[in-house]
Amino acid sequence: MVSMLTRTLLVGAFALAAAAPAFAQDEEAPADGAKVIYKTKTEIDFEGLDVSGELVKPSSALVLDRKKAQFNPLIKLRTDFNAEMESSVDEVK
Repeated sequence: MVSMLTRTLLVGAFALAAAAPAFAQDEEAPADGAKVIYKTKTEIDFEGLDVSGELVKPSSALVLDRKKAQFNPLIKLRTDFNAEMESSVDEVK
């Protein structure tokens, strides 16, 4: 019987061998030695064609009105500073 460690090593070695990278190879030139050259600009003429169609509206509506996000305020705005004003007067005297 093959031990568990040996079996694990064999499976790992097989996985590494199966996942080996493939090497890219250059394409072979055509047998007649001709080189393929493509046009830099392609023009399609629709003059002789009659194109017809119909306008299809979407079945749903786009909602543009969004509510502003509501967050709990992290800063409390104070409306009066009476306690600080009274203590500052005592410090000046």
